[in-house]
Amino acid sequence: MNCSFFIYIIQSEYDGSYYIGHTSDIQKRITVHNSGTTRYTSKKMPWKLVYSEMFNSKSDAIKRESFLKKQRNINFYNKLIRTGSSAG
Repeated sequence: MNCSFFIYIIQSEYDGSYYIGHTSDIQKRITVHNSGTTRYTSKKMPWKLVYSEMFNSKSDAIKRESFLKKQRNINFYNKLIRTGSSAG
């Protein structure tokens, strides 16, 4: 069975901030973020998906998520989202 994993960037429609995470089901995860049950994201709802990448393994998705979180650079995120490029 080939299972896909994703990293995703969602943007708060409340204040424009970004949240980066990983999941095996993007639509379900965004629904959870917009349900108000996740502590951090509940304060900044609603959220919209602005970027995602697919991986064949959970470990690869987690590595990419970690890399993206370490950037801590709004210009980096904006360029990534604008170009749709997964190069990093």
